[in-house]
Amino acid sequence: MSQQGPILVVSTAPRPSFADALDVARLFPVIEAEWADAARAVDQVQPAAVVTDCSGIDETGFAALATRVAARQPYLPLIAIDPQMALPDNAIPFFQIQGHSDRLIVRLRAALRVRALHATVMRRQEPAVPITLSNIDLAREATVLLIGRGDAYPALSVTLGERTGVVGALSIEAAANHLNVRDIDGIVLGEGFSPRVVDAFLTVLAEDARFRHLPVVVTSGDLAPSYDLPNLEIVSGDASQVAAAVLPLIRQHAFEAGLSRTLKSIDADGLIDIRTGLLTSAAFDRDFASAIYQTQQRGGGLSVARFGFDPAHPRAQVDGARIISRLMRQMDFGALGEDGSVVVAFAETDLRTAHAIARRLSSVMRHTSHGPRDTRSEPEVTVATLLSNDSAKSLLSRLQQDAQRAAS
Repeated sequence: MSQQGPILVVSTAPRPSFADALDVARLFPVIEAEWADAARAVDQVQPAAVVTDCSGIDETGFAALATRVAARQPYLPLIAIDPQMALPDNAIPFFQIQGHSDRLIVRLRAALRVRALHATVMRRQEPAVPITLSNIDLAREATVLLIGRGDAYPALSVTLGERTGVVGALSIEAAANHLNVRDIDGIVLGEGFSPRVVDAFLTVLAEDARFRHLPVVVTSGDLAPSYDLPNLEIVSGDASQVAAAVLPLIRQHAFEAGLSRTLKSIDADGLIDIRTGLLTSAAFDRDFASAIYQTQQRGGGLSVARFGFDPAHPRAQVDGARIISRLMRQMDFGALGEDGSVVVAFAETDLRTAHAIARRLSSVMRHTSHGPRDTRSEPEVTVATLLSNDSAKSLLSRLQQDAQRAAS
């Protein structure tokens, strides 16, 4: 990746040790600033990234810099080296490990990759709509894959579940299945696995381009970070320490995923909903009416399913919509309604087949917990099929009535 601008290094020391790694990697120019001048330097230098040495700095000073960085467009990565305090949401922690200075370079380049994607979206949007990291609400957008069998698993599930959706997996095989069928924004690999199994799992992640940039936190302290995983951290501590290490990286990945959906929506002339990857309501209504007309004219089948979610958990609605968007067949289409339900039309499908497809989609959602009480995404599913005298309005009305009867 070409250099996008200067790297601003902020430190109390004249020359922090990690600055040498930037020189070796030829990330020029590197501009150094003291903490007293950091906020002003962000405005004057207009850096592509900010890397800070957190030794000897208080939370107030760092928070002021983070606020200035968060206001910049496009996305400005802020990497905190060896933080000893709680970090703002837009600051990415990085813990130095002796003999592995190259980890900072790959972490920085991964963050610059997100910045380049954001710049692309800004360039292609007409009219331009500001998108910042603060637009991504972790409580609504992100999903973490928690893998483990040890005593720390319940605490990790609760701590992460307070901020994100959590997909639990007790085995590496189950984790691999979740990675293949749904959108994951980060992985926490807990206790219960041998070093050989952990090594094999991380190696597979590093070799697959789909997962290489996922945030990964391993709670085993005896593992060397020699993997091509730029967002890998090894954290030995309690659940709160693990969450503090992984949540900023998860937030960055959720932001990147949102930018990717935005680009797809732009390519589709705005017909795709940025949050879910499904059609917008207007596009669905148009395609649904056309599908009904063509089915009645040419013959065949058309069925429609409604996935109803608990309105008290809006995160479950978005998560379910994204799962459906990822797994439904290419000939099918759907949309997230104003009531939080997802309606999906199954082309050339009879009632029995539609029920089978809906059950398969619903089964994937049951593995996600939302909130500390382990509330799960178990949608109420109703299915209806097109009759000879149906219109788009009557079919959707009948589907809604069936859903109301099922709920009562």
